[in-house]
Amino acid sequence: MTQASNAPVTRPHSDVPSKDDPTLGKLVADASRDISSLVRQEIALAKSELRISVKAGGFGIGLFAGAAFIGVLAIIMLSVAIAYFIHMTGLDLAWCFLIVFVLYVLVAALLAFVGVKKVKQVRAPERAIHQAQETKNILQRG
Repeated sequence: MTQASNAPVTRPHSDVPSKDDPTLGKLVADASRDISSLVRQEIALAKSELRISVKAGGFGIGLFAGAAFIGVLAIIMLSVAIAYFIHMTGLDLAWCFLIVFVLYVLVAALLAFVGVKKVKQVRAPERAIHQAQETKNILQRG
């Protein structure tokens, strides 16, 4: 039977840097350069995506503007039609147009009233402001 020797096994010391290992300064410089390059590339990608989105958004806004203009024309034609429909009752045409006008003023007043009530309900985001203040205080302390 062979006995195992109790002699310590010697291994090369791994904590000693070799000549081929980069220095800490070089590693930091490489990491900084890589992060800077990555950030520049991400910004370029975001700009490219935004350019495409802005073009599509601008075209969409143009289409909405055209639809709104045609909608306004349709409301004008509907107003004339309503006035002529009221005129069929025997009322003078001028009074019919005045009735349609008053109807629109009442609808506008109702919409303005509801809009003012809704705007008065707007409050500052108190919890978000409080949370931001807490975060600011924590960052200033530590």
